[in-house]
Amino acid sequence: MIRGFKQARAAVKPLKTVSQQKRSLSIHEYQSVQLLNSYGIPTPKALPAFSAAEAESVAKSFGKDELVIKAQVLAGGRGKGHFDSGFQGGVQMVDSPAQAKEYAEKMLGYKLITKQTGAAGRICNAVMLAERMPPQKEYYAAILNDRTTGGPVLVTSSQGGMNIEDVAKETPDAIITTPLDFDNGISHAEALELAKKLGFKENAQKNAADVFGKLYTIFKEKDSTQIEINPLAELSNGQVLCMDAKFGFDDNADFRQKDVFKLRDTTQEDAQEVEAAEYGLNFIKLDGDIGCLVNGAGLAMATMDVLNLHGGSPANFLDVGGGATAEAVKKAFELLLTSKNVKSIFVNIFGGIMRCDVIAEGIIKATKELHLEIPLVVRLQGTKEEEAKQMIRESGLKIFPFDGLDEAAAKAVEAARA
Repeated sequence: MIRGFKQARAAVKPLKTVSQQKRSLSIHEYQSVQLLNSYGIPTPKALPAFSAAEAESVAKSFGKDELVIKAQVLAGGRGKGHFDSGFQGGVQMVDSPAQAKEYAEKMLGYKLITKQTGAAGRICNAVMLAERMPPQKEYYAAILNDRTTGGPVLVTSSQGGMNIEDVAKETPDAIITTPLDFDNGISHAEALELAKKLGFKENAQKNAADVFGKLYTIFKEKDSTQIEINPLAELSNGQVLCMDAKFGFDDNADFRQKDVFKLRDTTQEDAQEVEAAEYGLNFIKLDGDIGCLVNGAGLAMATMDVLNLHGGSPANFLDVGGGATAEAVKKAFELLLTSKNVKSIFVNIFGGIMRCDVIAEGIIKATKELHLEIPLVVRLQGTKEEEAKQMIRESGLKIFPFDGLDEAAAKAVEAARA
């Protein structure tokens, strides 16, 4: 069971495409609540606010004082995080509208730093106010893609409100993995049986079953890659509420999920990675000192491995894909040079769809216009290879050309250490 669960978790990563390699879309908690409610899935009443004054006004609209305020940042561990202002905790109990305003002032406009964000943190541009609804019992529910079954699975546990990986490690028998039919999801009878098995009380079992079925409807209709409800709360009156929700959506479905993808908040993403995506580049920053420019995700990973074998450390993952222009290559160099840690640059191109002469044109353009001073190691193989090499030779620029991957990687490492 756990083996299947781990594989299901691993399968959440979105598949990459050659033309546009992006990561799965995530949305804010208040947006997740709105999506759940639109499918008839119950949650505590929750409303967003984008200023301290609005937070106070929203708090008044609830007509009750016992609320919770949550920083809307796309990262886990918000409750234990801290803001760059020094304020502790991105989740706070609120007992009055004035207190809602006070907490919002300490959250909005500041960066929340959690275990998931790293030291850079992420900016908080919104807060969510929600009713406090003390649960009688907390459960866990998630729908994921499972490589073992080749389809979606519903992962549930009677131990909600905690890290599911910890549950999997400490009490694996508490996790139930239910394979789902892609077309039909889970039947009401199956969902009822699962609710009973999890330990929902009789007056809550039908409500839990309804939630399971509707979650799969969202998963299928919205091209989701992951839906995680933690906790799924059972109240004393039999209500079953989604207290917190995380969604992931397949980026390859953005052409038909316009309503979902308009929710993308680029302020929560790395600015350079967002800029790279606009040029069709897949760029992810790392901590090393060797800038990498490669075509193809597989070759990019192999390049990083070879650099590591020679004792080097990549400063980034950068895949220019198969249709990059000279201008896109120049932009790739600009992105590489934004890091002060980069001591050398390694360009490794296998020209299949991508022509080597186009890459060479971009390299020359970037070297001249950006006044490149750090060592540049270039390996070009494949389509228009000879033309590309001649262009580099005739440029008169200080570029180290290589045919072999191993030798080129060794030179890039040596140059970074010089």
